[in-house]
Amino acid sequence: MNNEPKPSLDEILQEAHDFRAAFGSLLLATADAQGVPNASYAPYVTDDAGCYFVYVSELATHTANLRAIPRASVLFIEDEDKAQQLFARRRLTCDCSVEAVGRGTPLWEHALDRLEERHGKLMAMLRGLQDFHLFRLVPLKAGYVRGFAQAYELGGAQLSEIRHVNDKGHRPKDTASANAMNQAAEA
Repeated sequence: MNNEPKPSLDEILQEAHDFRAAFGSLLLATADAQGVPNASYAPYVTDDAGCYFVYVSELATHTANLRAIPRASVLFIEDEDKAQQLFARRRLTCDCSVEAVGRGTPLWEHALDRLEERHGKLMAMLRGLQDFHLFRLVPLKAGYVRGFAQAYELGGAQLSEIRHVNDKGHRPKDTASANAMNQAAEA
């Protein structure tokens, strides 16, 4: 049984932001105009407002999707080999609105500079390719899962508000299932 003190909501909020910051790329879910989903990934950087910037090619399905439907879901998820339990991998999922950033604008230049700083010299070459487009993904809300019975909803400006999602909870079918679930949550 784990006897460590439970972290505060502020500590969990910071943990969620630190978790996201540890990734150099994000998993990206988009859909086309007919609603056909596509899962992909892209290297990213953030700005001071907590938005994600991705620089993606027209050759990628997600680029056409982002242009057609300016919404996306972004996922950051713990590696399988680091997870204590595959059913409860730590993860942060963000629902985002999407904005195309005009080529050559100050925001475009700043984001591309950040991408080059973070992801290296290849960005200097990609920067000049005309089939690449920059998108700003603005998080509207997010979900952070730390493990069993540890789900949180993030919202507000820069995802600065947090609440424990415990009003629905898991519904075990019997006492043995409830005990097993509690043991898994305490592990």
